[in-house]
Amino acid sequence: MALLDFFNNRNKDEAKGEMTFIDHLEELRWHVIRSVIAVLIGAVAVFVYSDFVIDKIVMGPAHDYFISYKIFCNLSHSLGLGETLCFGKIPVAFQSNTMSGQFIASFTVAFVGGFVVAFPYIFWEFWRFVKPALSQKEIRKTRGVIFWVSFLFFLGVGFGYFILTPFMVNFYFTYKLSPLIEIKPTFSDYLENLVYTTVGIGVLFQMPLLIMVLARIGVVTGRFLRKYRRHAFVIILIAAAIITPSTDPFSLTIVTIPLYLLFEASIIIASRINKRQEKEMKEWS
Repeated sequence: MALLDFFNNRNKDEAKGEMTFIDHLEELRWHVIRSVIAVLIGAVAVFVYSDFVIDKIVMGPAHDYFISYKIFCNLSHSLGLGETLCFGKIPVAFQSNTMSGQFIASFTVAFVGGFVVAFPYIFWEFWRFVKPALSQKEIRKTRGVIFWVSFLFFLGVGFGYFILTPFMVNFYFTYKLSPLIEIKPTFSDYLENLVYTTVGIGVLFQMPLLIMVLARIGVVTGRFLRKYRRHAFVIILIAAAIITPSTDPFSLTIVTIPLYLLFEASIIIASRINKRQEKEMKEWS
């Protein structure tokens, strides 16, 4: 019903003869085109500075002087844990076993980087398309949505990059079944893991906003979320396993904890929205 209402609201002008369904599709097409152009501009900028991006950013967690390793070690000493969180020197080395591997990887880095940089603009274009379907009251209630969506996305990307990826790199390059086995994965394998654990988590960090929208249109309630809290934990665990191709206990735990905390925050948000809606219904009755 909510989806039908959305299109009905966007088609109000159509009844007046001002816009047709084709006009709405044309408008959507231009929003998509502008978003793609923004990604391309970001990709070009990343590609121009590809040496810096790859050496300092992409390969950052592979260096033993990466800032996260220093922070973890200092935190370990502050908590009286000794060298527990101090990773030490990590024997990291990658290989490229195809002729075009590094060339294709440079484009992958450029386009992923372009998407991350352009994400606020991409959502802004999406919001411009959706906004006409909302009432003035709904628009007032969604002020700052672009900021919060972008903030949660970059928070998720930062969490995946500065916290999860260092633990993954350290775990896999120090875990050995035998000293005769040399660990030297392909760069594409490392890059794939990096994308999953940064962009993927950035998208999942949108959970509170998604729950907020679903609560406002009446799809979920705080009571419903509390009732199925255990089921949600299992779903979050599965999502964490999908995001982290490295399904080691450390990575799963590190991803699952913040996602579950976001779910608990979503319950609070949904409950407040439900109370506000119930109050408004009483005022109308």
